[in-house]
Amino acid sequence: MSEIGHDEENPVISKVNELDTSSAVAVAGHPLHAMSVHFPITLVFATLGADVFYWYSADPFWLRVGVWTAGAAFFSGLAAGAVGTIELLAVPGIRSRVASWAHAIAAIVLVAIAGLNWGLRLSGTIDLLPHGLFISVVACIMTGMAGWHGGKLIFDHGIGLMVSSKD
Repeated sequence: MSEIGHDEENPVISKVNELDTSSAVAVAGHPLHAMSVHFPITLVFATLGADVFYWYSADPFWLRVGVWTAGAAFFSGLAAGAVGTIELLAVPGIRSRVASWAHAIAAIVLVAIAGLNWGLRLSGTIDLLPHGLFISVVACIMTGMAGWHGGKLIFDHGIGLMVSSKD
């Protein structure tokens, strides 16, 4: 049994690399999922920011800001996730990569945490300090994990990149 050298391509990886990775949901050739994830990412961190400002100032204004940013993070995450799910299921070149599934699982957990964060704040059943702040920190950690795997898809696998024949 011989080992595959550095100059030989793994036949399984070669087949995966041959699969189409062009976006199924795009506007003017730009993948909608890549354009939409910025909103929930920003809003998850804005919720943590509102929590920290409330912790520092005890001003109830920041409680209201946290409810709005947590809700907006949840709903924009649902929208970005819906588009990402369509891409995952519809495009064989995306579906065949492990990083795609790791990204999807991390993103689903993130959306669930964002929904929990918003729901508990909206219902008033949570003490922001320390529980709401803790959930916001966990949401930011999950954002990093989902973003890490999304970045692997872009930078390591070239998913969502538009390369013209001039390049």
